[in-house]
Amino acid sequence: MNNNYQEVAKIALHKASRVLKFYFNKSITIKTKSAHFDQVTEADIESEKVIVQVIKKFFPRHNILAEENQYQGTDSEYTWIIDPLDGTNNFTHALPVFSISIALAQKQKVIMGLVYNPIRDELFTAQAGKGAFLNEKAIRVSENIKLKQSLLITGFYYDRSEHMKRTLKNIELFFEQGIMGIRRFGSAALDLAFIACGRADGFWEFCLNPWDFAAGKLILEEAGGKVTDLEGKSIAIKPSYIVASNGQIHRAMRRVLNTADA
Repeated sequence: MNNNYQEVAKIALHKASRVLKFYFNKSITIKTKSAHFDQVTEADIESEKVIVQVIKKFFPRHNILAEENQYQGTDSEYTWIIDPLDGTNNFTHALPVFSISIALAQKQKVIMGLVYNPIRDELFTAQAGKGAFLNEKAIRVSENIKLKQSLLITGFYYDRSEHMKRTLKNIELFFEQGIMGIRRFGSAALDLAFIACGRADGFWEFCLNPWDFAAGKLILEEAGGKVTDLEGKSIAIKPSYIVASNGQIHRAMRRVLNTADA
């Protein structure tokens, strides 16, 4: 893979991080999308703008798939998948748990991923076949093999009806298995990165968009983890049910999740 891709992505990330740091913990304009809790801010918009500007400067023919805007497609085999602010609700409440996520796909296969937490200055990176890193140090998933010894992470989809009820049922069933605990951080990209570096053992969420998981999925897989749908099948670049783990507890997680859906 062209190493320039990662260098360009890092330039874009750091420019976007300056935008987010400027707006963080300040009074900003907040708009809503699908519901009042589905928010977008000027920080989201400006972060995406600077990321796209950097990418288009170096790779004007590449496609862009991003959260906040639609972009004219080209015949290029490359697509940049961008979440300019993953964790907007945290951001608007001055909770310092959010990230910028950038992935690059070639013919529908993600070949590079970066997830950056500007507040902690933690940059997770991966290139296909080359391992995963946190601030340039190699990372690996946990070696935990027992669901009972696991710390899990989940997320709540914006649907507050059936998906919410199923997630709450999942939480109940996991606790019945005697797990260590469940966390909800509010940034799926960071959730996947946390599993990649062994801070947690598994993650699930009912519906994530490609910009939520594309970079984190590659980082986790390159760190030795596993990411599938509920049936254990591979995930395409489309809205998907995500089950992610260190690989060791994956089957046990899926068994519990399928029990809730039975």
